[in-house]
Amino acid sequence: MNADLEHCRAAIRTGSLSFHTASLLLPQRVRDPALVLYAFCRLADDAVDLQQDKTTAVLSLRDRLEAAYRGQPRNTPVDRAFAVMIEAEEMPRALPDALLEGLAWDAMGRRYETFDDLMDYCARVASAVGAMMCVLMKARGADALARATDLGLAMQMTNIARDIGEDAHEGRLYLPLEWMDEAGIDINRFHSDPQPTEATRALTRRLLRRADDRYASAVAGISVLPASCRIGIMSALLIYRAIGGEITKAEYDSITRRARTSRRRKLGLLLAATGRVGLQFTLPQSAVLYRKPHQSCAFLVEAATREQPAGALQTRADALVEALAQLEASRRARQSGLLNDASGVT
Repeated sequence: MNADLEHCRAAIRTGSLSFHTASLLLPQRVRDPALVLYAFCRLADDAVDLQQDKTTAVLSLRDRLEAAYRGQPRNTPVDRAFAVMIEAEEMPRALPDALLEGLAWDAMGRRYETFDDLMDYCARVASAVGAMMCVLMKARGADALARATDLGLAMQMTNIARDIGEDAHEGRLYLPLEWMDEAGIDINRFHSDPQPTEATRALTRRLLRRADDRYASAVAGISVLPASCRIGIMSALLIYRAIGGEITKAEYDSITRRARTSRRRKLGLLLAATGRVGLQFTLPQSAVLYRKPHQSCAFLVEAATREQPAGALQTRADALVEALAQLEASRRARQSGLLNDASGVT
């Protein structure tokens, strides 16, 4: 297990410097399983993003997840470590299943008509990870989980705002279609020649303001996490929020440049996190702590608190099965088309 864990550490050190930096402030009992979790999530994300055949990549991840929950993981360091973490932490299956569903949506090239539709996606690919982190911290209270899922929403919105240009060049679009329509942006023209126009800058600013609302909500939840975890989570929040600050400094241009925070800036934010957490001890509990989870995240909170009704669990499972079935059907259709082309059938 030590060798598998070291492999996960190395993967995060090179693949997610922001999380690796913040994780140094978590207690080891949380840091080690968190590194395993993030290594598996990074593996899952890269498997879809970096592969030409995204459908096969998602279906392979389904099989890997199934094997890990059976206690028979694939013989790789990340899979073995993930299976150990699942059992040790009693990780609810619905949480990684939600992540898998979001990755299936990515493989389908799904676009999001409304902002609420986009939040459904963000809940799956990011808030599910926040809920899993709460499980690792033994913070299964509904308020802590609600605020953790807010942090996931905020981080994913920041990701989307940062990657608008990169996504456009790859033919991906995450901004709500109704926002694009309201701004008078022709999607096909934008993809063929993305430019930081006044309209695209306004949409980037709009998304970051929505993210800021969720970051502010997430801060309130840090006060109910275990004391030994608060600085690490506050650091992650501040480091990620600073990416939005860099986008703002660039006048909301995420097309000709990609926002980054320097190592020096990250270290400064680690120190700032210590002060912010200390200040929370001197202030009364924020009423924001008791804010209901965003509607897109309610099922994650229920799953992590083990209060999800059996019917809701079945509904979630059915949704995942449906998404994966659509992927399987599209793969078979493509394979059939290739065979027909090869045989000269028209």
